[in-house]
Amino acid sequence: MRSFLSIADLSREEVARILDRAVALKEETRAGHWRDELAGKTVALLFQKPSLRTRISFEQGVRQLGGHSLYLSPAEVGLGERESVPDVARVISRYVDCVVVRSNRHADQVVLAEYSSVPVVNALSDFSHPCQALADMLTVREKKRDFPGLIMAYIGDGNNVAHSLILIAAKLGVHFRIACPAGFEPQDRVIHGSEADRQATGATLSIVRSPNDAVAGADVLYTDVWTSMGQELENELRKKTFAGYRIDGQLLKAAKPDAVVMHDLPAHRGEEITDEVMDGPQSVVFDQAENRMHAQKGLLSVMFTDWLKGE
Repeated sequence: MRSFLSIADLSREEVARILDRAVALKEETRAGHWRDELAGKTVALLFQKPSLRTRISFEQGVRQLGGHSLYLSPAEVGLGERESVPDVARVISRYVDCVVVRSNRHADQVVLAEYSSVPVVNALSDFSHPCQALADMLTVREKKRDFPGLIMAYIGDGNNVAHSLILIAAKLGVHFRIACPAGFEPQDRVIHGSEADRQATGATLSIVRSPNDAVAGADVLYTDVWTSMGQELENELRKKTFAGYRIDGQLLKAAKPDAVVMHDLPAHRGEEITDEVMDGPQSVVFDQAENRMHAQKGLLSVMFTDWLKGE
């Protein structure tokens, strides 16, 4: 079984297949129909960081696919502390059929996947947040219908969320602009690693300093917190550095009139986004939150059906 640690692990066709499956599953769920593709399967949720959306969306998603989830808190496992990461992988994969990991270090997930006999799914790491990106693009698809040629403007830190969005935008033909302060750009391995997909789909990537330059004529505006979990000691410095990188009503006017605004949550209201925008008519933030469950169901469905068949 393949693991899923990054959007880079998927082909362009697989991204489209997962989104198509997510759309179908969402429609079925709303009609009161559940599938049984995970019947008899147990999915472990191995978390090093607290969560609202990730835990609930995976637990409900697994349940709606007929499976069972098992939550393992930070205190219960102590990944890499009480036991080595390879030993945790060897043990846990003897008990369950899939391991969903929300970890501090992406490197730990790579080791988990190497030593696990069942697939490992990245539910967040310091490098990437691929399940979030799938949910984001499911939301964009619902609001904008098609991807090629769309302009997505990301305002803020070139962090794990930005990395996953850059990778998936390249696969879907979306023009991605990121406005960030000097020194907070996305990692080179993401920029160069997504180049082949951009050439294939016609997508572009622009890194600018001015939020206005990024947002001009954009279809989608996206932001994230200035200080992520694990960066608390940098909080005051980051507040000063990112002070001009806020989506507010004035910045929103520079985008297309029908642009939508996105945030992966939790939000620091008044910092990276204002209440006026987040609670306004162009916000799709809470649609995004719901779509975490549907996108992850699409991923698990494809993983346990198509990938098992070698498709």
